[in-house]
Amino acid sequence: MSEVDEDAVMSDVDWQEETHQDEAGEDEKVQVCHLTQETISQGLSLLCRTGNGLGHAFVKLDLKDKELNDIAAITSYIHLRFLDISNNRITDLSPLASLIQLLWLKVDNNAVACVKGQPFTKLTYLQWLSMAGNQLTELDGLVGPALESINLTGNSIKTLKGLQSSCFANLVTLELRGNHLDTTDGINLPNLRRLYLAQNMIKRLEGLERLERLTTLHLRDNRLDSLNGLSPSMKCLQYVNVRGNAILDENGLQYLGLVSNTLRALVLSENPLVETADYRLSVLILVPHLERIDKDPVSPEERAEAQERIKELKEEEIPQP
Repeated sequence: MSEVDEDAVMSDVDWQEETHQDEAGEDEKVQVCHLTQETISQGLSLLCRTGNGLGHAFVKLDLKDKELNDIAAITSYIHLRFLDISNNRITDLSPLASLIQLLWLKVDNNAVACVKGQPFTKLTYLQWLSMAGNQLTELDGLVGPALESINLTGNSIKTLKGLQSSCFANLVTLELRGNHLDTTDGINLPNLRRLYLAQNMIKRLEGLERLERLTTLHLRDNRLDSLNGLSPSMKCLQYVNVRGNAILDENGLQYLGLVSNTLRALVLSENPLVETADYRLSVLILVPHLERIDKDPVSPEERAEAQERIKELKEEEIPQP
């Protein structure tokens, strides 16, 4: 890319029809919308000094809502740091491998089903990535040594295999809402702080003992009937949201005691448990330091009642002479 070169050498939208064979062997015409130099020129902004300090280039490119399914023309724009290609029809991200200066990438609402060509292995400076609303079923090919935040909401991911610290050493926020997960197993990210797993089909909490620095665990609208799987190694956990699960009674909450020293907020609404009148008291007996249950802060009266009940339970456990 030249210093501020914006030559418009093609039409704004370059449409072609390519012939493919469908599963029955019949020819099927697919309309291809190529990315053009003019479209790129219209989306460029944020003029900055290049990495070597010898020139200037536009480092931000907005290509959202262009109906694109071919972005090959982007490969020569090697100085880009911020790229938005959301709301298109893209299936192939391999052209991104040339953009080795990228810091921020948004690919929401496309048709990416797999990561072809390992482009992310070249994006060693990428810190923020959003691929919400695609068709991913697995995480193969997705790596990011500098990534701090990944949003994979609204895909079809069934397994968390691949979420290893060797691939995501700096990851602190992971969003996997609205996928097809039935377990939390597979997340080996000791530096992770925030994990969002709402609207899946999770029945089991597994492997959480590896998340030693996790502060936020969001599990709304899953299929949990117990919090078995919480671990005492989760020494930073402050917020747990299990709204809209299947926790029937306080037996399903016993494992909260393993994280009671740090937990400060717990959301339990829309579980069968909350139909009982004294569920808040039961929770406070298990987790005396809680500051909020559901939307309401813990009142001084509630805390005093819980402390009194804890005292009574301790006295009951002392054997009589």
